[in-house]
Amino acid sequence: KSHEELLIPSMPCRAKTNVMFLKTHKTASSTVLNIMFRFAERYNLTVALPAGQLVHLGYPKTFLAHFVEEFQAIGQNYNIMCNHLRFNPSEVQKVMAANTFYFSILRNPILLLESSYVYYKDNVPAFRISKDVNEYLASPMKYYHPADYKENIYARNIMWFDFGYNNNAEDNTKYIQAVLKEIEQNFHLILIADYFDESMILLKHTLCWDLDDVIYFKLNSRSQDTVQTLTPESKERIKAWCSLDWKLYLHFNQSFWRRIEETIGLKELEKEVNHLQMRQKELMETCLLDQKAVGKDHIKNKALLPFQSGATNILGYNLKQDLDNRTLRTCQKMVMPELQYTSYLYTVQHPHKKRKQLGLPLLWTSFQEK
Repeated sequence: KSHEELLIPSMPCRAKTNVMFLKTHKTASSTVLNIMFRFAERYNLTVALPAGQLVHLGYPKTFLAHFVEEFQAIGQNYNIMCNHLRFNPSEVQKVMAANTFYFSILRNPILLLESSYVYYKDNVPAFRISKDVNEYLASPMKYYHPADYKENIYARNIMWFDFGYNNNAEDNTKYIQAVLKEIEQNFHLILIADYFDESMILLKHTLCWDLDDVIYFKLNSRSQDTVQTLTPESKERIKAWCSLDWKLYLHFNQSFWRRIEETIGLKELEKEVNHLQMRQKELMETCLLDQKAVGKDHIKNKALLPFQSGATNILGYNLKQDLDNRTLRTCQKMVMPELQYTSYLYTVQHPHKKRKQLGLPLLWTSFQEK
């Protein structure tokens, strides 16, 4: 402990319960969303959920307050907001209390672009008409047509777009500096997906949460065999093609590590990451049949099948059979995919509304017996 910390008796802090998470795409954000939903249930908090049959908060449209279910009635009394939206601070502030904590997560654009490519292969014109990710990156402008900019958001600077900015903007130093400054003013913390466990420890400290609040099983990941290998040239090209995202990432990766050194220190961080991983392993042994994620064809309970997209095989989990009720509930929530969990919370929070139709088999009938 540093000299200063010895002088001030550490004050027990109170868990922050008004939290807005900007869920970015292909950045481990589904895992964070699951953490947020479980936290909301643990503390009986109100979640700003997508209105009607929507599963996102209006994405890719720029967010407006009325995209939230019952916004007129609930006003600013939502505690948690974490479904996909395109950030728009003035509208989000209509929904969230003044003392809300804002955070988001970024990922190395090199890994991000490859992940987007495979996941959105069928939806994004620029990806669809190129053979593979390396061919796409060799000459992106051959495939990325400005007329399709709405469908092509995943093909270039997707993080920049999610934060509410123009993902086709010119890379101009002054502009980038202004945006980075604005993001720093709007967000209290930016996590880094490439250091996910370290991010969870930093989040836990910053929000004054418990270790069990940030325990997770990795969700919405894909099988290794769908990963495309980027050539060294492609990796360099991504930095230029997605230069806005690249600069965004470099900036916040730096501030992430600076924040860790200032608040936790690397030694304590390592200790806590080990602790997190031990607890995670323990829970996996308790909950999971195979102790690891399995491919879509091996998921026995179809209600727990994650949404499948593109050329991916999105992994899920099988739970052990004879778990006692309380353990089963905990384990179910930890493996529950995003759409199912959103729909489930929606039914709990808005029992009189028509359920979200997810086209998934017998959704939640098994969860309703509370």
